[in-house]
Parts: sequence; structure tokens; C-alpha cells
Amino acid sequence: MIRSMTGYGSAVGVSGGLEVEIELRAVNNRYLDVSVRLPRRYLFAEDGLKKQVAQGVLRGKVDVFVNVDSSGDKDVEIAVNEPLARAYLAALRTLTEDLALVDDVSAMQVAKLPDVLSVERGAMDQELFLHDLAEILEGALAAFNEMRRIEGEKLRADILSRLTEIERLTGEVEAMSPQTVSAYRARLEQRMMEVLEGVPLDESRVLTEAAIFADRVAVDEETTRLRSHVSQIRDVLGTGGAVGRKLDFLMQETMRETNTIGSKCHDTALSKIVIALKAEIEKIREQVQNIE
Repeated sequence: MIRSMTGYGSAVGVSGGLEVEIELRAVNNRYLDVSVRLPRRYLFAEDGLKKQVAQGVLRGKVDVFVNVDSSGDKDVEIAVNEPLARAYLAALRTLTEDLALVDDVSAMQVAKLPDVLSVERGAMDQELFLHDLAEILEGALAAFNEMRRIEGEKLRADILSRLTEIERLTGEVEAMSPQTVSAYRARLEQRMMEVLEGVPLDESRVLTEAAIFADRVAVDEETTRLRSHVSQIRDVLGTGGAVGRKLDFLMQETMRETNTIGSKCHDTALSKIVIALKAEIEKIREQVQNIE
């Protein structure tokens, strides 16, 4: 089983009477990069969340969003800093008298001043919250990884179909390569006859030139390695797991062999086939970038 690096998953649970929702979102990344966003009061849970995500995800940029609905929190009190409020009022009255201003200070205006009102919550059972949070995250990870698995299967199917096309095109290259040598020999003989104007051809010279050309344009080694790479890619896809980097390396080698074949092609028809090969390989490389 292979998995995509992109995905989404969420889960909702309850801890201490509070509703907690966790969302996971991921995009491609060379390594694992986990970012956790949660309310300031619960920052103590950040490291634990990162470690738990790392146990189920190997690569990708993963954003973890923790939302806590505090509307059900009954252990909340609003504290009034009365000395600070009185100090604010005294300062405002001084301004009113010194600058001949209208005294229109209201309780609401004073309450909006910094630190006059503060929210005080009861002590939290952090161990219980961490336990509950881990269970909720487990549910989010399950949904997240299932989505990545489904996407990974789609990527695998697409890559396998393109590998079949690469093999077909490779077969065309192998079939046309001897024809290219034969065509070169025919052209060589024609040119020599035109130059010599009836003088008998030196058959050994023609054979030598044709042999040199054949050696220069031979692609049997490259096509053999190309087929070997395709076979290895199929094996890796069948093995599953975190295979993205291995596949990326194999695709680089596959493109290298194709470029070598292209550099040896002196025939228009063969060049078109090589271009088609490169297009298929590049499409697979793009897909491989999404695999964990």
C-alpha cells in the first residue's frame, strides 16, 4: 500500500465538558514537517501532538488545527481589577477637569480598558485532557490516512498504466533501431555510387562505415536498463510503504537512459518516439512527487 502526501482528516470529541475538534491537512514536502495550532491555554499539548502525528505520517507538511469550544465551560469567572479601574477613573476625571472635557465615562467604557476585566478558569486536569486529545487525534489520523491511502491507490494505478506505455514505446525504439542502420547503409551506398560514377563499390568499406554507425547509434544497452528500471518501479509499487524517494531516484535514472537514447537518434521517427517516452516519464515524476 502506498499513500499520497496530501490529505485531510478530522475528528470531534469531548474532554472535561468541552467539545474538541482536530483537523489535519497535508501537502507535499521533502521531509516531515508538523505544525500545530491550538489555543494558548492548551500549548502544553503541542509536543505530544507532534510526536503522535510523526508515528503515523512519514513525509509531508502537516498542519494540525485544534479547536476547543469553551462555551460549555462552567468553571469560568470574570474577575474585576477594582483598584486599576479606580485609577483609570481618577486619571480620566483629571483629564476632564484639566482640559474642560465632557464627563461621559460609562461602565462599559471602563470595562474595555486594558486588564480591568479578566477571565479566570479553574485548574485543568492536564493529564486527562492530554489523554482525551490523543484519542481524538487518533480518529483524525485514521480519517487522514484513509484519504491518503485512497489517493495513493489512484496514483499507483496511473503510474502502472504509464509504465505499460513506456514499455510499448521502448519496444518501438528497439524495433526501429536496426532499420535505422539499414537505411543508413542504403543511403551510404547510393552516395558512393553517385560519387564514383560506375566504379565498383568497395564492399568492405561500406561494411566498415555501416558497422561504425551501428555502434554509434546502438541503444540496446539503454533499452535493457530502461526495461529494468520499469520492472523495479513495479516492484516498489507492489511493496508499498514510504517509497516516494526510491521512486523519485528510479525516475531520474529512467529519464537518464531516455536522454541517452535521444542523443543517439538520427532518425525523425525515432526522435518522436523518444519525445513521447520523455513525456510519459515526466508525468510519472510529477505523480511520484505526491507519494509519501
